[in-house]
Order: sequence, then structure tokens, then C-alpha cells
Amino acid sequence: MNGIQRTALVLTIIGAVNWGLIGFFRFDLVAAMFGGQAAGFSRFIYALVGLAGLYCISILFKPDAEVERSPEPQGR
Repeated sequence: MNGIQRTALVLTIIGAVNWGLIGFFRFDLVAAMFGGQAAGFSRFIYALVGLAGLYCISILFKPDAEVERSPEPQGR
């Protein structure tokens, strides 16, 4: 898994946790942290999470060999 895939996955997880908080507790963590849902930075975070989710769709359809990490180098 390369850096872009890992970043997209982290952003997607952040979005999923935020949606879980909204669903269970009616609490929007992103809005609370960055000044409300209409604040510019909150909208930027929402957009990044949305783009990351779209990118993760492409990861879903890649063969396993392309997604798996290469072995770590041994020794120093």
C-alpha cells in the first residue's frame, strides 16, 4: 500500500468515525473542531474525505498483489 492509498484510507476512516458520531450522538466532530459545518476549513475537510472515499473505490477493485506492501528491508 503506497502513501496515497494509506492517506486516502486514513481520511475515509476519519469520515466514517465522524458519520458514526453523527448517527449515534448527533455530534459532528469536524464541525465542532473547525467552526461549524459552513466554515471554510470544515468544508475543505469534508471535501477531502469525499475525494478519499472516491479514491478508495479504485483500491477496492485492484488485485490484491497491487495493494499489498512490499517486504520491509532487512537489517540496517
